[in-house]
Amino acid sequence: MVFVVLSWMVGTALVTLAIAMLFLRNQVRSLRRLAIAAEAFGRGVDVPHFRPQGATEVRQAAAAFLNMRQRIQRQIAQRTEMLAGISHDLRTPLTRMRLELELLGDNEDTRGLKSDVSEMLKMVEAYLSFARGEGDEGAQLTDLMKLLREVIASARREGVELMLAGPEKLEIPLRSDALKRCMTNLVSNAARHGGHVWLTVVEGASAIDITVDDDGPGIPEAMRETVFQPFFRMENSRNASTGGIGLGLTIARDIMLSHGGSLALETSPQGGLRAHASLPATDVASLFQPLP
Repeated sequence: MVFVVLSWMVGTALVTLAIAMLFLRNQVRSLRRLAIAAEAFGRGVDVPHFRPQGATEVRQAAAAFLNMRQRIQRQIAQRTEMLAGISHDLRTPLTRMRLELELLGDNEDTRGLKSDVSEMLKMVEAYLSFARGEGDEGAQLTDLMKLLREVIASARREGVELMLAGPEKLEIPLRSDALKRCMTNLVSNAARHGGHVWLTVVEGASAIDITVDDDGPGIPEAMRETVFQPFFRMENSRNASTGGIGLGLTIARDIMLSHGGSLALETSPQGGLRAHASLPATDVASLFQPLP
């Protein structure tokens, strides 16, 4: 009799444990799907297969995520449309002013006005580039090294002495146009203030580190966060006469953050400034597969 009772107790416990484990597994899977979707959206990857599943609370969290994603995407679309109108409204009168100044001939008065108009056009283009961000570009598996070689080829055509070190091929999900703009900004900034530029890529277990070093005057440590502010320009160690509006580093960091990465400035072993960009390298393959 006792054996029968114990058998029933153990059997019931095992059945209950199996049901509990199955229930918990389903809930954990739903939470994992939500985590992957949130991580993917943070990197600019759309996950069209994601649907709310699991317990009521998990479904509520997933529904809130979908609503947030929809609002953010709508806001980006509206901003892009608005900037298209601003672009036309601002550039058209400036272009007309530039043409009228050309008709007035070249003299001391018109040279100053032409310079001001050109500077305004440059500022408008830089601001629109900053505010526009990546637009509707989606992330795709991209060979990072091929992208960097294209950036280097373009820089070398402008006379920049640049060296690249890293693996032969490295495929990760990227918004290629946006990342190319980011790396072009970093390379141009290094070339503007240094004679030589070194670009290095190191693949780690959880991150891909990209460093851009120069042998220029560098930036004081106390100012290395300030220079990421929009339109901020250093007048001393980074001479404003060399060009630039003060948005290059701002745009570069914005692009890195949108990829789930980071961008920081450090002291370069070459004696100048190091731009240290980091991209996540974990679980990237799952972002391009239908979620389980």
